[in-house]
Amino acid sequence: MAERTETFEILESPIHAAKIKVVGVGGAGGNAVEHMIGRKVTGIEYYCANTDSQALGLLSVPNKLQLGSKLTRGLGAGADPDVGREAALEDREHIREILHGADMVFIAAGMGGGTGTGAAPVIAEVAREMGVLTVAVVNRPFPFEQRKRISVAEKGVFDLARHVDSLIIVPNAKLLEVLPPDTTIIKAFEAANDVLHDAVKGISDIITKPGHINVDFADVKTVMSKRGMAMMGTGIASRDDSNPGGAAARAAISSPLLENIDISSAGGILVNVSGGEHLTLSDLTAVGEVTREVCDLDDDMLISGMVVDPELGDKVQVTLVATGLRGKAFQADGLEEAEPEQPRRPGRQSSARGGGGARRDAGERGKSGSHRGKSAERPEEPAFAEPVSLDRAKAKKTGAEAPPNLDYLDIPAFLRYNVD
Repeated sequence: MAERTETFEILESPIHAAKIKVVGVGGAGGNAVEHMIGRKVTGIEYYCANTDSQALGLLSVPNKLQLGSKLTRGLGAGADPDVGREAALEDREHIREILHGADMVFIAAGMGGGTGTGAAPVIAEVAREMGVLTVAVVNRPFPFEQRKRISVAEKGVFDLARHVDSLIIVPNAKLLEVLPPDTTIIKAFEAANDVLHDAVKGISDIITKPGHINVDFADVKTVMSKRGMAMMGTGIASRDDSNPGGAAARAAISSPLLENIDISSAGGILVNVSGGEHLTLSDLTAVGEVTREVCDLDDDMLISGMVVDPELGDKVQVTLVATGLRGKAFQADGLEEAEPEQPRRPGRQSSARGGGGARRDAGERGKSGSHRGKSAERPEEPAFAEPVSLDRAKAKKTGAEAPPNLDYLDIPAFLRYNVD
């Protein structure tokens, strides 16, 4: 009987690595992208969009999009968010082109100017229509800037929040609190840009670096899709600390440059622990204990990963991303109160909707398990109210907050290019 030989062919499925893109919008967004390129964060595609052709020309980023060339003729938005918005709408198809193929997009912008404030929400809206996981990292103005600019920034944050999955806010006022008084303006803006750098690098490392406990893009998407405010922090501790894992976790939770938020209200948390060859079980246990102390979540909403990185030596690094942060300060019931008041033009309707619609939509999203789909199916109402700090909310409840003296805010803003 003839011997039968069987051959097997191993078929390899094509590997699809998650594609992450960063889009800097306006002057501040462009500067943030330049900062990241200078820090050599690899594996990311960078883009800058602006209405100011001269500002775009000064950037080293290879991918640039001039917004609204017919409308603005490359001369900028003139600090008018309506112009910034119309410019972005003019180039809506070009925006779709640069976002094509992305699995996740970070949008960096400064709030209070024209292009960043007006165009960023349009770019975010296009991204979410395309099913792209969308995270925005934005700056609020310094407290000494003009009152109108601060008011415009608040409205811009509210508009942007309606179209992103997660929103990270860096109030420039925090720079005044945590940096030494003799810090130069350049160093101050670098500190703010570091927040974007840490967010993008931290999340991209979680996705792209293989680990002993892997966290893939699907895990990241599960957490980042919990709509609301987000907090991202990185903490490092050495073996000199009696509890390096716990110390690194607490440092990650306590980012001094982020908006005052209550992490206990998080809808999802992503934790990645990195360390050298001396990383121990007690380090991992300590990180888990600290995380559980501040937020008690179901297991499927608390996702952990672990990577051994010899370059860290005896250090332990914890990257933590908390999303869906609403809590007492972000109740959808108070949408009319939460949206900053703006001067209304005759016959113009307010964009705020009733809280009932927001609650009903939130319930429908919970039943369906997804908020994605065609743009017509997405809610017009924000999923959460305009962000305010917990400290301010508590003061309002007790009546302890005195009316602020805002006269000093009339000092003209400076470094317009940095914060437009």
